[in-house]
Amino acid sequence: MRALCYNPAGMKLVIFDCDGTLVDSQNAILSAMEHAFTALGLAVPERGKVLGVIGLSLPEAFAVLAPRQSARVQAELAQLYRADFPRVRPEAVAHDPLFSGVGAAVEALARRNDVVLGIATGKSRRGVARLLDREGWQEHFFTIQTADDHPSKPHPSMILRAMAETGVASAATIMVGDTTFDMEMARNAGVGAVGVAWGYHPPEHLVHAGAHAVAETCEALVATVDRQLAAQEGGR
Repeated sequence: MRALCYNPAGMKLVIFDCDGTLVDSQNAILSAMEHAFTALGLAVPERGKVLGVIGLSLPEAFAVLAPRQSARVQAELAQLYRADFPRVRPEAVAHDPLFSGVGAAVEALARRNDVVLGIATGKSRRGVARLLDREGWQEHFFTIQTADDHPSKPHPSMILRAMAETGVASAATIMVGDTTFDMEMARNAGVGAVGVAWGYHPPEHLVHAGAHAVAETCEALVATVDRQLAAQEGGR
């Protein structure tokens, strides 16, 4: 993990969601969902409904996808999902590739001496560790917040912890994500909300949920983040 060896005064914190923002994990998620529901003899939710809950922690996701089932069945679905989700299988890399251009954006931000990077995700810490190891990003992200230790999005806990760990103020913090839950979490934490158009929720939904800006392409992401940070700095 990147060492915080600088004075945080003047630093900017850019926090990334994972699924749908950094990695295209829909195939892995849909496959694991199909396994969980069919194992219990339940109808598999349609693709759009599954994509709509990406970003939520598993208990909240299954409460939405299986609202008529008991809490016990929802918990069993979550257990089956975890058991089937590709973490260590050789084909897992192909299941959740980086979105084209995202790697370059992360590298560009990580090289800057005025930016510290973080992650706030509904994934488990083990899932995030696998991604960082695979991409060689272990030194890029100083603060990592996962569903293992926090309430589900859109609760602001992940962002508030990230700010506390880095010492960066809300006016210099941005959350980058692809779902309405990310935008609502950012708003709840009082930080900038930057949506991405290549993820699982339509851009217009992100704007309705409170996005201050939406990056249309990965190539435009860094510029979009910089514009929003400048706007926040100007509004102090």
